[in-house]
Amino acid sequence: MSGISGVKEQDLIRQYGSPLFVYDEHELRQKLQAFTSCFRSETFATRVLYASKAFSCKAMISLAAEYGCGLDVVSGGELYTALRTGFDPSRIWFHGNNKTPAEIRMALDAKVGTFVVDNEMEAEEILAQIKDRDTETDVLLRINPGIEAHTHQYIVTAHVDSKFGFSLLEKDVIFDTAEKLQDSGKVRVRGIHAHIGSQIFDKQAYVELIRKMFSFAKELHDRGIAVTDINLGGGFGAYYTPEDHPVPVKEVCETILQTCEEENERVGGFIRQILIEPGRSIVAEAGYTLYTVGYLKQTPNKTYAFVDGGMSDNIRPALYQAKYEAYLAGKENLPAETDYTIAGKCCESGDILIESIPLPKAEKGDILVMKTTGAYGYSMASHYNKLPLPAVVFVNEGRARTVIERESYEHMTELELQEGKS
Repeated sequence: MSGISGVKEQDLIRQYGSPLFVYDEHELRQKLQAFTSCFRSETFATRVLYASKAFSCKAMISLAAEYGCGLDVVSGGELYTALRTGFDPSRIWFHGNNKTPAEIRMALDAKVGTFVVDNEMEAEEILAQIKDRDTETDVLLRINPGIEAHTHQYIVTAHVDSKFGFSLLEKDVIFDTAEKLQDSGKVRVRGIHAHIGSQIFDKQAYVELIRKMFSFAKELHDRGIAVTDINLGGGFGAYYTPEDHPVPVKEVCETILQTCEEENERVGGFIRQILIEPGRSIVAEAGYTLYTVGYLKQTPNKTYAFVDGGMSDNIRPALYQAKYEAYLAGKENLPAETDYTIAGKCCESGDILIESIPLPKAEKGDILVMKTTGAYGYSMASHYNKLPLPAVVFVNEGRARTVIERESYEHMTELELQEGKS
């Protein structure tokens, strides 16, 4: 089938407008099925949590629920979206390094299943809020294991000075926090969590992480902290360009579970559940951004093709030099004639989506399709230059449906007060 899941890109733009986020629903389902079927063990209970920060909307969360996933949320907004879909709060894990008191209150009111506690002050806030409630909650302690995956500095999350988690260099702080939580009688310290970065292509990084996590879990266990769960986070790679070599889902799951089984036997067999948090690896490759080419411009050293979006709908190239592949819809079989710089319409010199890409002759009105934009495109979109957020469409075997409507100028400004109010 031509187009995206049997729907031509030109038809999508005619019906839904430009720019446009498009997801191949069949591919989303394949990835959800792959993780939930491959991440299974006869030794452990296993759970796949969809990391909703990659792309959060009601339709996506409903898909995750359909495949039996739990949910990783990192804010009140992501939690609210999940609850509005009817997602079971007991299957929500609430992450974040600076949960506000209001967000903690919201999660306790909703009876969210598990808090992933990032630091001492958060633990104290949870204890303060729960002490007068007729309720209990589970927690995981987020550990910074000091393993640096080979990714961009902005998406490495476990180096020694990372903003995330309790450092293993300060074990006494972790022990003290765990004991305070457990002694409260209101909090069950179920286990530990770590996340070592994004776009990880080396399975050995997970092997090293698992060994550190089980060793530290044994230290907690020996101090009377009844840990049973280890959450290994996400970071599984996605394909953007030929430089990327993601490990197949089945292979990485087998490596993780086999290593966990070996480590569990080594430490005494007290770990009962293993969790992972794929996000990007589920949604990235299923997503496309469709733009309409506007003006073209020749400078002494570059040929620009300007599109009707940019860093407002994809900040990743400007933020950490992310690279993408793209094509001109309907011209896929024509030979490349020119190396184009794909630039957005935002008033920033850094608003470059692709620095250089060989394409057939581009003309005003062409549809440029950027691939692998399903993760962190819409999630990180902004209103810079007062550009409304694009619509989001799911396509599946020749049919399309809107899952997020295009933002209007009216909607974008409806909270603004011209005169202000006291």
